[in-house]
Amino acid sequence: MSTSVQSPQQDLLRTALLPAQVPAAAPAAVHTLLAVTSIPVGTNPVGLAFIPNGDLYVANSGSSSVFTIDTATDTVIGAAIPTGTTPAWLTVAPNGSAYVPNNISNNVTVIDTATSTVIATIPLSGGPAAAAVIPSGNVYVSRFGANSVQEIDTTTNTAVGAAIPTGSGPVGIAVAPNGKAYVTNRNASSVTVIDTATATVLTTIPGFNQPNFVAIAPNGNAYVANIGSNNVSVIDTTTDTVLTTIPVGTNPWGIAVGSDGTAYTANRGSNDVSVIDTTTNMPVGAPIPVGSQPIALVVAPNNKVYVSNIAGASVSVIQFSPTLSTVNPTQGTTEGGTVVTITGTNLTGASVTFGGNPAIGVSVNAAGTQLTATTPPGAPGPVDVTVTTPGGSVTLTNGFTYVLPVHATTLTATPALTKLFPPHVYFPFLTATLTDQVTGLPVPGQTIVFTIGSNLMGTAVTDAQGTARLNETLLLSLILLHGGYDASFAGATTATAVLSPSSAHAGVIEP
Repeated sequence: MSTSVQSPQQDLLRTALLPAQVPAAAPAAVHTLLAVTSIPVGTNPVGLAFIPNGDLYVANSGSSSVFTIDTATDTVIGAAIPTGTTPAWLTVAPNGSAYVPNNISNNVTVIDTATSTVIATIPLSGGPAAAAVIPSGNVYVSRFGANSVQEIDTTTNTAVGAAIPTGSGPVGIAVAPNGKAYVTNRNASSVTVIDTATATVLTTIPGFNQPNFVAIAPNGNAYVANIGSNNVSVIDTTTDTVLTTIPVGTNPWGIAVGSDGTAYTANRGSNDVSVIDTTTNMPVGAPIPVGSQPIALVVAPNNKVYVSNIAGASVSVIQFSPTLSTVNPTQGTTEGGTVVTITGTNLTGASVTFGGNPAIGVSVNAAGTQLTATTPPGAPGPVDVTVTTPGGSVTLTNGFTYVLPVHATTLTATPALTKLFPPHVYFPFLTATLTDQVTGLPVPGQTIVFTIGSNLMGTAVTDAQGTARLNETLLLSLILLHGGYDASFAGATTATAVLSPSSAHAGVIEP
């Protein structure tokens, strides 16, 4: 291991001395930005890393501590976790421990993220700067003043193997899917490529301008933020060659890529964040203003972007407006109570309305790409579906249709009461009563058809008690011949429901 080399904070975290440059014009934005909020944290925040429960750790380089941000509420929770002096860019290993390089005290603080307690302090000379997880589950730490990378065994929490040489002033580390680690050498304006399986240097890529941080996109390419030239270099990790450069804001220090392939740079010199489409390798829209001197950022699974502002003692939260893709099912009853699944993007924190009426039971998945909601009651016909988040609102015109519920009915017909010798009818009316099976209530105002075999006896309309009456006096012989009669309801649509058809047969009773 190399001998200790002093690495003052003003060297590792200083603002670039080159004049500010104006980034090139960019095409129209893909995301519509509607919300940037700010979370107060410790002094001079730098590194950010998500812990297993989804919360966010923030390394405060000026106050030598780590804060925890609850990403559900975007507030600081719990007590500050003490670290060494000048913690910088941290990472979280698969075992759940956070590894925090402390640049001035020359050590690495290990935090159990389940309990937010310090479980080890690993001596590491040479001004540790940034940490990254390699495929074995161990951690690489860049040593800014010692021009090397050191591997840490996350099982024993000790440094293992010899220091791996890099260029001058290594800072950021990112590991590609092929297992190669890319280390940005800020002072040497180069990137060292390391085979993490053998811990050996494969090549050194020249031609950068104060590269500070690096991130891997879903397409496998490495994206390097160049402080000195206000751009991002794209490395093909198969050939280890630079494919292109992308203009961004002034003095980009940090870079991160979301799961959707969108990259973001923290532009310390212009106090904003640039957005890059890694499919086209083009900037997207105008840079997004954030806090004072943004230096690092991370992208949550739900596409919220967290940015540490080193001079602002804060973390900015960028949330983009939601988009909607599908609503399923697309119709439900006017009674409400239909569970609907809505897919889209940036749905975290959503509320939903159907025709302007709020849904209940809204639940959003961790990725912010799907929500479920239960519809309120509504009038028949199509209505707009509107989703509102802290980032804005989006409406799907006529996205849901209210239909009347279908209610089954029951028709009960009373037997004909007759006397055969001498033939006469005790009661001159046949009756049939219509009941709504869903509500259990009688149904008034509906037409009931009375038949004997294929012979139409007549029709009658149900009264307030749901009963229809038909005079049977002249039909007695037919009733006796067929052993009774039939009553039927053809179905109907009311203001509140679709009533299904029903029928009944009634016999003859002779007292």
